Amino acid sequence: MTVVENKFDNVAVVKKANVYFDGKCISHTVQFADGTKKSVGVILPATLTFNTGVPEIMECVAGACRYRLKGADWINSSAGESFNVPGNSSFDIEVTGAPYHYVCHFG
Repeated sequence: MTVVENKFDNVAVVKKANVYFDGKCISHTVQFADGTKKSVGVILPATLTFNTGVPEIMECVAGACRYRLKGADWINSSAGESFNVPGNSSFDIEVTGAPYHYVCHFG
């Protein structure tokens, strides 16, 4: 996936933030007219494990991380890059520098 947009038009945003891992990951849900949802958030320096229900694409908007899909090796990712996570799985993500800004695309 290539990052080509820096904003979403004609969306609704859920006001209450999703706060995970004692505030190390904070996101907001964005709802599109066609019913699809994405989350837009920030991960502060930490190493975290996320579980997935549906397939996800993690798009890096700013910052950098390294991630490890379940059973795989660590891979680096930075602004303008993305990675796919299978459904019903998990991934580890490590942020060591500036906050990692992301868009999570579901399904």
